[in-house]
This record gives sequence, C-alpha cells and structure tokens, in this order.
Amino acid sequence: MKLYNFSRSGTSIRARIALELKGLPYNYVGVDLPAGEHRKGAYLDISPDTLVPLLEVDEHTRISQSLALIEYLDETHPEPPLLPADPWGRAQVRALALTAACEIHPINNMRVLQYLSRELGVDEGARSAWYNHWILEGLHHYENRLRHLQRDRQARGLPPSLYSFGSTPTLADCALVPQVINGRRFGLDYSRKDFPLTLAAFDACMQLPAVQRALPEACPPDVA
Repeated sequence: MKLYNFSRSGTSIRARIALELKGLPYNYVGVDLPAGEHRKGAYLDISPDTLVPLLEVDEHTRISQSLALIEYLDETHPEPPLLPADPWGRAQVRALALTAACEIHPINNMRVLQYLSRELGVDEGARSAWYNHWILEGLHHYENRLRHLQRDRQARGLPPSLYSFGSTPTLADCALVPQVINGRRFGLDYSRKDFPLTLAAFDACMQLPAVQRALPEACPPDVA
C-alpha cells in the first residue's frame, strides 16, 4: 500500500496512526502541501479532491477522506479493531471522531488559514486567534462528550475509559491526537483543569509506540 500524505497534516496523522496501530506496512509518499504539490501533475490523476491523505491499495483501489480510509482499513484488516463491536459503542466513537474531524479541523486546516491570510488580509496574530478559538471550542465539546460517556459507561456497568472510549485506542483517538498536537504547534497550552479526560486519553495514546511512529517528527521528508 502507498499512503500519499503530508507529515504535519492532521488528516494524514490520523491515517498513519490507524496504519501503525494495525501493524500494516505501507510506502510513505510525501505530498508537499505548502508548495501546492497536491494540485499539480500526477497527483491530480489519482486524487478526486486533491487532498491528503490518499491510500492506494492498487491501481483500481484508492481511498481518500481520512475517516472513510480508516473505516476501510478496519473492515479489511479487523484486528485490532478501531470501532467497538456493539452499535452503541460504535456510535459513540464515531461521534467523538466527528467532533474532532468535522467541528474542529475543517475551519482550521491549511487552505482555510491561507485564505484568511492571502485573500482576506488577516494578520498572523488574528489568524492564530482564529485557530485557537475554534480548536478550544471544539475540544470543550470533546471533553463534554467524554464526561457524558463516563457517566453512561458507569450506568452500563462498564469500567472507566483509558482512551477516548474503552481500554484500547479507537477511531476517536486517531482523530483526537493530531488536533492536540497541531494546537500545541500554534502555541496553545491546554489546561488539564479544562480538559482532564481529553488530555488523559491523549497522553495514553502518546505512550503507544504505534502512535509515536505516526508523528510528524518520525516521518521522512515531504520534499524529495
């Protein structure tokens, strides 16, 4: 398999975490987003949305959009599972993942930040304020979800979660980790008082060698 991705891209980090958690070998193909490589040349022929990541299984099987990509991996390589076996658990994990992937990431990704700067003339300070506002709001929603889940798990006779949901990392953690990492890259210092459950799940993930192998600093250069 080939993974077309960019080292610091949050969606790419999600995909790499899933591949590493499942122990699946893949070829890392760097796509230089700041240079606009995703909108040029051969990549246009294989990517329907000119975004990363894109997983190429073979010439007729290419999967884009990171959450769809991760669910594809979970269905084709079910061990270890990234979604719970029961419908309630799967719904909760998907809701957490979508909170990170749909409520935080889209308004803070590179093309939005570039539009703010280049087209709207927003200065760096205001752009950072925009980024910080939306990531903090999204993480508050994530924390609230974890708090409600903590209560619901107790009512169902389930033990407290070590990760976002349960005792093993899930799709939700694949989505959470890059949001926390990229927020810190923009200077956010998260308060454990505000996000105790979220940061506990993040810290548990960061102890995993599979997650460490997926981090930007562990990647080869994106520029050939």
